[in-house]
Amino acid sequence: MKVFYLLKQGLLVLLVFSALIVKAQTGSISGKVLDETGLPLPGASVVVKGTTRSTSTDGEGNFKIAGLPNGSVTLSASFIGYQTLDKAVSLNGNTTLNFQLVPDAQKLNEVVVIGYGTAEKKNLTGSITTVSSKDFQKGTITTPEQLIQGKVAGVNIISGGGAPGAGGQIRIRGGASLNASNDPLIVVDGVPFSGNSIGNAPSPLSLINPNDIETFTVLKDANATAIYGSRASNGVILITTKKGASGAPVINFSTNNSIATVAKKVDVFSADEVRAYVNANGTAAQRALLGTAHTDWQDEIYQNAFSTDNTLSIAGSFKGVPYRVSAGYLDQDGVLITAKLKRATGGLTLSPRLFKDHLKIDLSLKGTLSNSQYPDDAAIQNAIQFDPTQPVYADNKFGGYFEWISGTGAAGVPNPNAPRNPVALIRQQNNVGNAERSFGNARFDYSFHFLPELHANLNLGYDISKGYGSKSIPVYAAQRASTNGYYERRLNNGSDKFSEFYLNYAKTVESIKSRFDVTAGYGYYDNSTTDFYFNTYRGTGEILTTPVFPNAVERQKLLSYYGRFVYTLADKYILSGTMRADASSRFSEQNRWGYFPSAGFTWRIIGENFLKDSKVVSDLKLRLSYGETGNKDGSTIGNYNYISRYYANTNQGQYQVGNSFYNYYSPAGYDPDMKWETTTTYNAGLDYGFLKGRLYGSLDVYYKKTKDLLSTINIPVGTNFSNLLTTNVGNMEVKGAEASLNFVAIQKDEVTWEFGVNAAYNKRKITNLTLNPDPGSKVGAGDITGGTGNTLKWNAVNQIPSAFFVYKQVYNANGVPLEGIYEDLNGDGVINTNDQYFYKSPDPNFTFGFNTSFTYKKWTATTVLRASIGNYVYDNISSNFGIRNNILSTQGILNNAGVDLYNTNFSGSSGTQYLSDYFIKNASFLKMDNVGLSYNVGKLSKNSNTSMRISANVQNVFIVSDYKGLDPELSSGIDFNLYPRPRTYTLGLNVGF
Repeated sequence: MKVFYLLKQGLLVLLVFSALIVKAQTGSISGKVLDETGLPLPGASVVVKGTTRSTSTDGEGNFKIAGLPNGSVTLSASFIGYQTLDKAVSLNGNTTLNFQLVPDAQKLNEVVVIGYGTAEKKNLTGSITTVSSKDFQKGTITTPEQLIQGKVAGVNIISGGGAPGAGGQIRIRGGASLNASNDPLIVVDGVPFSGNSIGNAPSPLSLINPNDIETFTVLKDANATAIYGSRASNGVILITTKKGASGAPVINFSTNNSIATVAKKVDVFSADEVRAYVNANGTAAQRALLGTAHTDWQDEIYQNAFSTDNTLSIAGSFKGVPYRVSAGYLDQDGVLITAKLKRATGGLTLSPRLFKDHLKIDLSLKGTLSNSQYPDDAAIQNAIQFDPTQPVYADNKFGGYFEWISGTGAAGVPNPNAPRNPVALIRQQNNVGNAERSFGNARFDYSFHFLPELHANLNLGYDISKGYGSKSIPVYAAQRASTNGYYERRLNNGSDKFSEFYLNYAKTVESIKSRFDVTAGYGYYDNSTTDFYFNTYRGTGEILTTPVFPNAVERQKLLSYYGRFVYTLADKYILSGTMRADASSRFSEQNRWGYFPSAGFTWRIIGENFLKDSKVVSDLKLRLSYGETGNKDGSTIGNYNYISRYYANTNQGQYQVGNSFYNYYSPAGYDPDMKWETTTTYNAGLDYGFLKGRLYGSLDVYYKKTKDLLSTINIPVGTNFSNLLTTNVGNMEVKGAEASLNFVAIQKDEVTWEFGVNAAYNKRKITNLTLNPDPGSKVGAGDITGGTGNTLKWNAVNQIPSAFFVYKQVYNANGVPLEGIYEDLNGDGVINTNDQYFYKSPDPNFTFGFNTSFTYKKWTATTVLRASIGNYVYDNISSNFGIRNNILSTQGILNNAGVDLYNTNFSGSSGTQYLSDYFIKNASFLKMDNVGLSYNVGKLSKNSNTSMRISANVQNVFIVSDYKGLDPELSSGIDFNLYPRPRTYTLGLNVGF
């Protein structure tokens, strides 16, 4: 027993001695990662080169890696937007090592997100631009697309107006379709958005908190987008949200509080001007209608609007699992009275790493609840034309609001030909909408143990939504006097589910200076929407209408196979190719599959011997690409347009058979041969950098041709069940060029000045619009308000889409337009539609963006400007309201008029003024979108972990334009009833713990 005791004691001593030896042979490295000003960089990555050991810095920039063998090791520190820094150190026990990173202006080694993977920026073969949170627009930002407005060459974003949460029109290189969608595909953390609208929400993107977004990556040419196939004809926007990092928890709170004001009102007659005009030109009966008030109806419906936007986030790691949790709350009033958006958002991301980092899991979940109050937008146009000599309120049975009445006493009813009181339109209507949305996914990236270069990736996700709301109008409201009030209920659901799986193999073979990167995958997408229909009611409770069906389900599916091959030789020559095959349920079986290839070549000229040691040129890269993409989406491209289908009539139009009433069914037009719309794109680009990356940018030229356009065209009567049919007919081409220039003018310890400029030229042209060549064919693309059947915009061969088709105005010797007098362009002695001609369009020829940031010590000043040249607008306000007959109405009322009446003196009696080219106005503009000043307080005390940043911003600062209307920036090209974009003053506070 004593022997065993001695053996046990000896073994214990041996184990302790061995542990001490091992401990003596290992050590740890700790330190800080700082930026160029000495401030900590939380979330920076620190890697022990040649091993799998890594960590991330905490909120104070601290890191520690323990259990490293003593000896010489090299650590690499990196952070987005900064140059990676390597440091070698001789490790002996506990060692301290600090890093100070400097900005990487050109970011050539930055890893950017591409379709189904990532790539280093220097190795890209497609036209791709990334914008990080550092460069986002600042201020009161309620929808994500506003963050990059004016930041990317060839990307034009036009907000839908100033309503809270209003969505914007996004166009990448102008769009390539007519009736199909021109919207880009948007993918958030690997979740592709279907593009379907979400009922009872201001816009689908308004249900995303912009404060959660880290980067935007815009894929512009077909080589970059073709791997997304049928959904990428109009470009792709990849949005990456903020994630957690290893280290102690970092808490961040940001708040932006703002006041929005109406920057400009429509210029109309004042009350005194109306009285003077009526007294000078009206009849005795019209003069008798004049009131004594001085009402500015636009002032009555607009207000100064307060908004508060708050986000709280916590990021860090728990037991080695990085996480980020965020919550946001937005309460935004609109400048139109009663308008409001309340939005609560939440987000959760988890990034566990298992099996010694062989399995990487990224879990993402986002959720939003929104509540909106929608005032009647018709109040905007009514405020322009309502008689300013009348008061807002009156003693009557219509809720105490002044209205034009036909008849007297109890028999008096609202004049059906008069505009309704603008204030009453808003105050006497309660239109609310609620939306709930949740989207998320789980991504698994497994690196095989026996072949670590081979990765298996699985992406499972969803996007579900529910919208519900109601509109009620009381029985005494003049706006619904004919039905004694009104009530409706709304409900709709959306459900998108998808699964994607792909394999990726990446291998560098040093012996032949080659790298191979191969991807092959599969995708399945199931998108559906359900609209529910309910009875509508009079204000007294009686049923007004009853739906034929309780609901309608729209559903489409997409099955995809895709692959990509990238070969890199000597880190200088890069060849890539992709192929995607899509099958859509929107087409018949014989036309269901579409095939979309692409190819690209990149020559990194900077890697050649004659340049690689250059002290002037820091980057030079030539890109050439070709690719095809498809399109199947759009509001006029139904899910079942390829099959015979029938529609039931309304219950109000039933047929009586005996004592019973029946709905009848009507056939709808259809095309069984409908197939994919296809766009082919050629792109040539040059990326450049000088002065160690302080001056850098890119040049691109491109040509796109779309064939088999999904177009709605006129067809001969009797050839189908409709005189309009959506089918594949026609071609369109797009030519353009883009340029961007970024310059770090000053880069010192206490002073930094950066600026960026981008410019784009884009021209679209329809080259065919019929099954058989017909140079004179055209299809209506947009009507105007006023008159009957006044189609202003047309799609026609050899014209820009939606070009204006008008008469050429004749002027007198003083330059005053002569009403109803137009040039006889065809010389036949008769003025008719044969004398109309195509004149201008809403498309700009050139767009520009400019941004600059100047930092001195802890102060930073920024600004963003945009310009558009060659875009034209039809002034529908002047053509409809700027006429004598609008003031001197024959309907027993008086109205107001736009001040353009002083220029034309048009009576409007014949209604011929609507299609005069006089109303086509040059709407080129220069806008200052944003100007801001911020102060980085830094740590509140030496021993405190709390840091603070204060900011002030003004948005929509000024507009320089010859256009005299409300706003020259209109996506439709028709100025009428635009909710004014406000000028917004914002104070912000950001606190980190």
